[in-house]
Amino acid sequence: MKIGFSTLGCPDWSLSEILATAKDLGYNGVEIRGIANEMYAPTMKCFSSEQMSKTIQKLGSLEIPILTSNACIATKNNIESNVKEAMEYIELASKIGAKYVRIMCTNRAMLDDGDYDLALSYYKELAKYGEKFCVTPLMETNGMFCDTALLKKFIEESGEKNVGVLWDIHHPYRYGRETIDETIANIGKYVKYTHIKDSVRENGATVYKMLGSGDLPLKAAIKGLKSIGYDGYITLEWVKRWQPELAVPGIVFARYIDDIKSILKE
Repeated sequence: MKIGFSTLGCPDWSLSEILATAKDLGYNGVEIRGIANEMYAPTMKCFSSEQMSKTIQKLGSLEIPILTSNACIATKNNIESNVKEAMEYIELASKIGAKYVRIMCTNRAMLDDGDYDLALSYYKELAKYGEKFCVTPLMETNGMFCDTALLKKFIEESGEKNVGVLWDIHHPYRYGRETIDETIANIGKYVKYTHIKDSVRENGATVYKMLGSGDLPLKAAIKGLKSIGYDGYITLEWVKRWQPELAVPGIVFARYIDDIKSILKE
């Protein structure tokens, strides 16, 4: 498996700082979800036609495996702009060699209502669109798809080949109350990318913790991935952009790669 971190965890860093840290710590890749004060990847200066070649050169041995859009396709609110966003992310991904683009049903981590039929219709459209660019739109396990049996049904009903799942290990376990075995049985063969984080529940709220300091069954999750022959990314999603009080990225990224390598060896 490959090891990455999301730029969600280092909201104040420049691209140069992000890449230098990833290289120094021995990461394989970096997931782009915001750089400094820019959140929309298709309009970032570093990905402009004038700077694209320089940015790719800066990557060196690193890769950008996925671009994480904020496109939600299970709600009628702003659906056209959300689909447009997903398409623009797909186009950019093809230019930088990223295989995947993250999309969501809604922007809520926990179980909620979404328009299943609406999402299915647009997911088919995005799968076909991505096929032209050799980029796969991945549906994340959030919102109504914390229920991974429902997500399995969704993927299979799409009838498309260019489809897959971004398994955020946290959400189905924490909010869907699924065991790791249940999740793997439901969507294992569709998982193309993973997010990993840890947490505990305190006073009815989710409190994010450093890896291993929460109560998620992370070792079971890695074992589950190994059982399906998964060789993609296990990417730390440290949500510091949304929760500034969380620990600083330099410490978190250094500890994560050591901890996850230990788990992988086990």
